[in-house]
Amino acid sequence: MSGPMLSASDLPRLLERLRAPRPVPVCLMEVCGTHTMSIARSGIRQLLPKDVRLISGPGCPVCVTPAGAIDGILALSQQKDVLIATYGDLVRVPGSRPGDTLAIRRARGARVRVVFSPMDALELAAADPHTQVVFLGVGFETTAPGTALAVREACRRGIGNFSVFSLLRRVEPALRSLAESPDFAVDGLLCPGHVAVILGEDGFRFLPEELRLPAVISGFEPEDILLSAALLLEQIRSGQPRLQNTYRRAVRPHGNEAALRIMDEVLEPADVLWRGLGLIPRSGLAIRPEYAAADAAKRFGLDQNLAGGPSACRCGEVIRGVLAPEGCPLFGRACVPEDPVGPCMVSGEGACAAAWNYRDL
Repeated sequence: MSGPMLSASDLPRLLERLRAPRPVPVCLMEVCGTHTMSIARSGIRQLLPKDVRLISGPGCPVCVTPAGAIDGILALSQQKDVLIATYGDLVRVPGSRPGDTLAIRRARGARVRVVFSPMDALELAAADPHTQVVFLGVGFETTAPGTALAVREACRRGIGNFSVFSLLRRVEPALRSLAESPDFAVDGLLCPGHVAVILGEDGFRFLPEELRLPAVISGFEPEDILLSAALLLEQIRSGQPRLQNTYRRAVRPHGNEAALRIMDEVLEPADVLWRGLGLIPRSGLAIRPEYAAADAAKRFGLDQNLAGGPSACRCGEVIRGVLAPEGCPLFGRACVPEDPVGPCMVSGEGACAAAWNYRDL
């Protein structure tokens, strides 16, 4: 499917659209970690007019995972004959104790493997039936279909030493919760393109239709994001919120129906705790009882709804968009990518990591 094709010659006209006069300052929010990095890397904030603020929301799945859930994973990694399989970002996320990570536990002898997909973890289990392989299923609807497929395949093949600790999150309940919070002051939303590939345009229609928020589904190139911002500003100026899709080359109106079917077969909505947002009803994706044989939460008694201990890290406020990364007193001092305190500085999609890595742009 086609999308907006912009050339270098279109940029001056696009910037002119962005600079159209506004009666009051405007705040836009992106809720996708890939957008966060693209915006920081390309210096988009510096191209926007001074009365247009662009902030990051809860778009990093690693960042919204509470510290208490990490504590449970760290404890599990110490069990004999257990191997933790995970995407790379989670290896360096600390639990409640600063510096306590899966990377540190691995250096001390825990069995931790970084994998590129849940199917890689499943094959680890198939190759070593005497080891309990636990895959950490973190992500939004983008990664949920692949995780669900691995669960179903494990049950179909009878691989009894494979299980998934589902840390999966749903975007819609989080955005609803965010919009209802008393400190929410956002005028328009850049919707996550990767999630929209799965959910389709239908997954975001509630934003203008129910919450009266202008919304644009955006791709990830700088020109995609600039065009999406311009469209949001035009919606705000007209006072007529609607959903627009500038990522039509990948996002269909009804999403990826095959991916939605496998998610619905294996996973079900659950009440889960989000770092910074609290407990949000039906905002997680738990493994259905029919597939309990591959549910690590049941097998090992894991609980992802534990907040963990107190911390000076203010990642929760950064996730909500009420605090810029530079506003945290730890930013760039006690907390840097080489020695992070919170997940927003760890993840390749974290707002603090983006702000630090591209701070000179």
